[in-house]
Amino acid sequence: MKTPVRLEQAITKLYVAFHNGTLNPECCKSCAVGNICDNTDYWNYLTESHGSLELSYIGKLNESFGRRVYGYSPKELLRIEIVFLKGCGFSVPLTLHSKRPENPKDKDLLFHGLNATIEFLCKLDNIPNVMDYSKLFEFENNQPKY
Repeated sequence: MKTPVRLEQAITKLYVAFHNGTLNPECCKSCAVGNICDNTDYWNYLTESHGSLELSYIGKLNESFGRRVYGYSPKELLRIEIVFLKGCGFSVPLTLHSKRPENPKDKDLLFHGLNATIEFLCKLDNIPNVMDYSKLFEFENNQPKY
């Protein structure tokens, strides 16, 4: 099975950010989508508020023209960010009074967000979840199946 380029690039960027300690759900340049977009805040202008699915005028314009940002449509980018934020324990959209984890940079918390994000990225490209390791434990006739 061939992994789509956009998926491979996104996972690589998220992996590097996670291990370099530069993944931050509260910063539009360092969150999941910020990292996918090479630590730019361009994507932030696609919506009126962080963690919302509502496209801004710029977002709607880009969506209607079929514009892709690092392989993803504006709507897909917003959905990716929501999955990441929810996986990290945030309530969305992010506002002053939104539910937030005590330590948003906790590695375990970020791993949960990353895991949910990668699962969602795989769904977008209609491929099995690359984080699913359950096949490693399947066996047939007392022998590993894969």
